[in-house]
Amino acid sequence: MTQSILLPTRKDEAWRYSDTDALEGMDLGRFDQWRDIEVPAGETYRELLVIEDEGGVSDDTLLTRLRVTIGKGARCELFAVIASGHLGRVETVVMLEDGAHFEFGGVTVGGRDTVREFVTRVAHEEPNATSNQVIRSVHWGQGTGNFLGRIDVVRDAQKTDAAQDFKGLLLEKGASVNAVPQLEIFADDVQCAHGATVGQLDESARYYMATRGLSPEQSRRLLVQAFIGDAFVALDDDEEARERLMRVALDKLDRHL
Repeated sequence: MTQSILLPTRKDEAWRYSDTDALEGMDLGRFDQWRDIEVPAGETYRELLVIEDEGGVSDDTLLTRLRVTIGKGARCELFAVIASGHLGRVETVVMLEDGAHFEFGGVTVGGRDTVREFVTRVAHEEPNATSNQVIRSVHWGQGTGNFLGRIDVVRDAQKTDAAQDFKGLLLEKGASVNAVPQLEIFADDVQCAHGATVGQLDESARYYMATRGLSPEQSRRLLVQAFIGDAFVALDDDEEARERLMRVALDKLDRHL
């Protein structure tokens, strides 16, 4: 019941780097609202999640929560851009059956004092399942980008292959990004990998572009475009969808820098 729901705090692991002050005054019922996605055995499901400004800059708290069940031999692909909200957050809980695959590509962009974040929990509960998560965060001003990703592999989930790849790009000194990968593995015949790096724009590449006549704004856009494009590699068979996600992220960059 809504009455029993308490607002999270930074003591909660999944909210460690979030802006919990932005939750004040929210309808507590929203924390019990999940959208369920069930992918039947052998089927393929793809969805684009776009959180963007509509008619101006949004200072709202934008919370999306998904529960995904992927049947035997099925495939689920989710691709997301968070480019709006004082706090923009997408939470995804995934359960994979035998031979299923989960593909997730996400990008956060933002400045001012906004927080944009992905929180995922992927449960490999049966053998032979695979998952791949690629997250890119680009922030400036006092903006923050977060990725908290947990992978659970139960004892019977042999032959699991799970990967997480996070990279953050800071365009100004006041920005920050945080990555918290968590692996809990009880099976012994598995491949699980995660990586996290944070950096700034490649100055040598910017210099090279300047010598070719590109403005600082043009070179920055091209470098950011290449950086975030990694999150949508699995969309190479749908150029229209890929371009839409890229456009949302890059337009945010162009408007505020």
